[in-house]
Amino acid sequence: MKTSKIEWTDATWNPSTGCNKVTAGCKNCYAETMAKRLQAMGASGYENGFDFTLMPERIDLPRKIKKPTKFFVNSMSDLFHEDMPFEFLDRVFNVIEETPHHQYQILTKRENILADYFANRKVPKNVWLGVTVENSKTKNRIDILRKIDAEIRFLSIEPLIGEVGVIDLTDIHWVIVGGESGHKARPMKSEWAIDIQRQCNEQNVSFFFKQWGTWGEDGVKRSKKSNGRILLGKEWNEEPLYDLT
Repeated sequence: MKTSKIEWTDATWNPSTGCNKVTAGCKNCYAETMAKRLQAMGASGYENGFDFTLMPERIDLPRKIKKPTKFFVNSMSDLFHEDMPFEFLDRVFNVIEETPHHQYQILTKRENILADYFANRKVPKNVWLGVTVENSKTKNRIDILRKIDAEIRFLSIEPLIGEVGVIDLTDIHWVIVGGESGHKARPMKSEWAIDIQRQCNEQNVSFFFKQWGTWGEDGVKRSKKSNGRILLGKEWNEEPLYDLT
């Protein structure tokens, strides 16, 4: 567990590590690159590189943090991976329920497993539940997410690698948009991001623009820090309202 440079969270918590590619958004996975680097450095927890691995020794870590914190759960994996036992997931969600002073942001590309798990379980009130939508081909994930009774439902439209088109944001509370980073990054067109911001505004959904990534708004390839996170002349840092009580 460590503080995070990800703009929309405070810290990361990885009760599992490793994953495998399921759709086009996974092609240049940042977590895979990082996991292999950590494996080469001999870092604890990455002995298996990017192979899916349970980390039971990390489950209780949030209990030790007294300061209210927003945790991005499994930044280095997918909590709803095919190899994740539901019994282990139960242990993870028990910790979440027993630490109501924290908020837990959970993101998945495996919407069907997400739906199966919560078919007969309740989502804890302090969970933000999200799915990744990288282009129009993965919009079906939204329909599955909206059927799950969660306090906050959100979309991570990152990396945005294609036009998403019309989005029904009914019962969605937050949308994050960002371009891809890394030397193999695919460009994000400004009109794609602007169209999503417009739809969020029209449907009264909070909008967060995370980054341009490796390719700037001007189509020039440079560091993501240099390209920044300005869209339509401003930073977009909107978040949904949530009640900790």
